[in-house]
Amino acid sequence: MEAKMEKEQERESSKVTSELLKSRSGEFDLESILFLKLRGLAIYDLGCIGDCLNLERLDLSNNNLTHLGPLASLKQLVVLNLSANRVASLEPLSSCDSLQSLNVAGNLISNVEGLQCLAGLRKLESLRLRDPVSNLSNPLCAAGSYRTSVLDVLPILRVIDGEIVSGRGSDLYQLCKDIDSSLKKFLGNGPVEVTGGAKPWVEEGYWDLKPAQSTIIEEAYKQFNDVLQECKELSKRADDTIAQAERALDLRNDPSSYVF
Repeated sequence: MEAKMEKEQERESSKVTSELLKSRSGEFDLESILFLKLRGLAIYDLGCIGDCLNLERLDLSNNNLTHLGPLASLKQLVVLNLSANRVASLEPLSSCDSLQSLNVAGNLISNVEGLQCLAGLRKLESLRLRDPVSNLSNPLCAAGSYRTSVLDVLPILRVIDGEIVSGRGSDLYQLCKDIDSSLKKFLGNGPVEVTGGAKPWVEEGYWDLKPAQSTIIEEAYKQFNDVLQECKELSKRADDTIAQAERALDLRNDPSSYVF
């Protein structure tokens, strides 16, 4: 009997209740809760979390969630972290119209079709399906080209797995990755063995720029100069504005400037 009661209490403690929400947020009214962190509480049932109608940021990572039904009513939700759960379907999130950032790394999403339900979320910019730092992933990430497939389904995304894939800055981001890959190729060659008398410590032609690498570096240099020029122009405009403000203040403080 006691074992049964303990089991029921354990299950109840793993369910989201109004008491849990109030104690975690410090709010008496569930509709007043804007930010909520329920990380690592072994939660398996979202219970009454759908009553937090004005919730904007929610962290449910490291729990035992399999169903997201109660989240469907959270129309104001902007950021949602569901990493390290057991979720296979994201369907309830299709009505979270304000959602901008979603982390579902470490779940059971098996294919790109499982993301189709998010296609109607016009504000969704960032989606994380894989987190190598925390060793979290999804079955669909096993395909090497999964990001391309994800973009086909959700072309509005700007960031996938923390990497910029579209929009401003994406070209420069990709350029930096290409340069990094080129440098790794050089470093991967290892040291050059030198035997006998004095010889060059690198092979002949080591420092010669390859055509493809030269193009990458030239493009990076050009973009850097463009950004630098833009900064100079902004600085000049700021200087002109400050100078005008100073002249206006000087005239205001000069009694001879007043006209009677």
